[in-house]
Amino acid sequence: MYQENYEDEEFVGNIDVVADSYVNANGHDDAEYEDDEHLQQQAQAGAQAIPEQVRKFLGHLYRNLLSSNVSDLAYNYENQFGRLSEKYYAKALWPEPQFVAALVGDDGLFLTLYRELYYRHMYSQLHPTLEARFRSFENYCDLFNYILNSDGPLELELPNQWLWDIVDEFIYQFQSFCTHRSRLNKRSAEEVELLKANPQVWNTYSVLNVLYSLIQKSSITQQLVAAHDGADATLAAGEFGVRPLYKMLGYFSIVGLVRVHCMLGDYTLALQTLENVDLNNSRGLFTRVTACHVTVYYYVGFAYMMLGRYADATQAFVHILTFVARTKHYHQRAGQFDSVNKKAEQMYALLASCVSLCPTRVDEMVHSALREKYADHQHKVQRGGDEAVEILSELFRFASPKFITPNPPSYDAPEETVEPQDFQLKVFLREAKLQLVVPMLRSFLKLYTTMDLAQLAAVLDVDADELRTQLMVYKLRYRQVKWAGGADLLGGEVVPTTDLDFALQQDMIFIAESRVGRRYADWFIRNTNKMQDLINSLETRQKNFIAGVGKPEAAETKA
Repeated sequence: MYQENYEDEEFVGNIDVVADSYVNANGHDDAEYEDDEHLQQQAQAGAQAIPEQVRKFLGHLYRNLLSSNVSDLAYNYENQFGRLSEKYYAKALWPEPQFVAALVGDDGLFLTLYRELYYRHMYSQLHPTLEARFRSFENYCDLFNYILNSDGPLELELPNQWLWDIVDEFIYQFQSFCTHRSRLNKRSAEEVELLKANPQVWNTYSVLNVLYSLIQKSSITQQLVAAHDGADATLAAGEFGVRPLYKMLGYFSIVGLVRVHCMLGDYTLALQTLENVDLNNSRGLFTRVTACHVTVYYYVGFAYMMLGRYADATQAFVHILTFVARTKHYHQRAGQFDSVNKKAEQMYALLASCVSLCPTRVDEMVHSALREKYADHQHKVQRGGDEAVEILSELFRFASPKFITPNPPSYDAPEETVEPQDFQLKVFLREAKLQLVVPMLRSFLKLYTTMDLAQLAAVLDVDADELRTQLMVYKLRYRQVKWAGGADLLGGEVVPTTDLDFALQQDMIFIAESRVGRRYADWFIRNTNKMQDLINSLETRQKNFIAGVGKPEAAETKA
C-alpha cells in the first residue's frame, strides 16, 4: 500500500525536461517562438512552485493510474488528496492544470481526471466564476466522450468511491449552474450575454443524455434483470459492461437519474428509475459506497413524501438513519463523513415532518434522536393551524434538495422567473394541509374509547357538521398505499398507517386503538453493547494504570 512518505522518495520526472517538451510540442515561426519561450518559463516556474509533497503525490497518482493499481489509487484519492487539500489549499486552488501537465508529460487522460478534481475543489472551497463553470462542463464532456466513444472498452480502472464522486459532482455542478443562471438580478450584463450565447452549456438534455448513455453503454439494466432472475449477469453485460469502470458508472448513473428527476420535480419517474434495483438486498452495488447508499434512500424517501406516501417515506428514512447511526464510527473519512452527516441531519428533519403528519412507531434509537432534535416541532405540527404550516415550511426548506427548472430563465423578463424551491414547497404544503387533520384528531381521540360528536366539536371549537367532514377526511387519509417489497416502488397495498381507528354511528364516536408490544430484544441488545463498551473502556484504563506504576521515578531520573 502506498504511504505518505514523500520525503524519502525522489519524484518520477525531471520538471525542466518535461516542461520543455510540453511547451515546445509544436513547431512555430520566429515570431511565435518568443511567446513559446515565455510560456515555457511560466510552466517551469509554475511547476517548481508546487510544494514538494504535492508534486510527489501527483507522481504517485499518475503512476498508479498508468499501472491500474486500484488499491493504491483508492488510498491516494480517499486519504491523501483530502489531507493535502487541508494542508496546502484550504482557501486556495490546486495547481493550474497546465503546470501539472509539465509534471506528467502532458498525459491527456490524467489531466482530464486532474481537472475534475481541480474544479471539484474549487466548487467546495471557493466561488467559481461563470467561465470556470463553462470550463468544468467542457472537461466533463471530454471525460465522458472519451469513455463512451472509444472503439472498445477502456483499460482504465478507478476506485468505486472516485467513480461515484464523478457522477455525483457532475450532477451537483449542473444543479449549481442552474441556480446560478436563474438569479439574473445578481448577474452582470456581460454574464447575461454569455449565458444567452451558450445555451448548450449545462443543458438539461445534455446532462440526462450523459446519464442515459452511461446506463446503455454498461448494459447495467440487463445485468440487474439477469441477476434478479438468477441468470448469469456477465452474459448480459456485453464487452463494455463486464469492465468495472462501465458497470459502476452505469449503476451510479441510475442513482444520479433519481436525483435529477427529484430536482426537476418528477417524483414518479424518480421511483420508476429504480425498478430494477433491489433495495432489500443488503449486498447491492449501492452499498459499496456509503454516500451512494445514503443518497438512494434520501431521494426515495423524499419522493415518497412528495407523493403523499408518508408511511413509505418514514420507512425509508428510518432504515438509512439506523444504518448511519450504527456505522458512523467506521465511515469517518474526511469529505465522505461530513456529507453523510449533513444528509442524515436533513433526513431527521424530513422524518420529523412525516411522523408528525402520519404518526407511526419507529426504531427506538432513531426515535430517541428524533425526539431530542425535533420534539417541539412535532408537538406544534400535531396541534395544527398556521403554526404547523410554518414549522413544516421551515423543515422543508432546510431538508429538501435544491430544485431546478429544466429550461433557462427569460433573460428579457427576469421578474417572471419562478423560484422552483417555492413552487415545490407549495406542492408539499397542499398535500400536507389535508393530512394535518390526522395528527390533530388522533391526539384527542386516543384519550377516549367512546365520545359524543357534539362534545368533541366543542373541544375543537368547530360545529358538528364540519367535524363530521374532518372525521371522514381522517378515514380517507389514514389509509395509504404502502410498498410491500419487490421491484415496483410505486406499487403496494392499501393499509392503515396509524394505530387508531374509529367508527361513527349517528352522533357517537367509537374509538379503537391497536397497541403494538414493545420490542424488548432491540433494547436489551443495544444496552448490552453499551455495557460491553463501558467494561472495555474501564479495563483499558485499568491496564494503562497498572502499566504506568513505577514510571514517575523513571520520568524524574530522565529529567
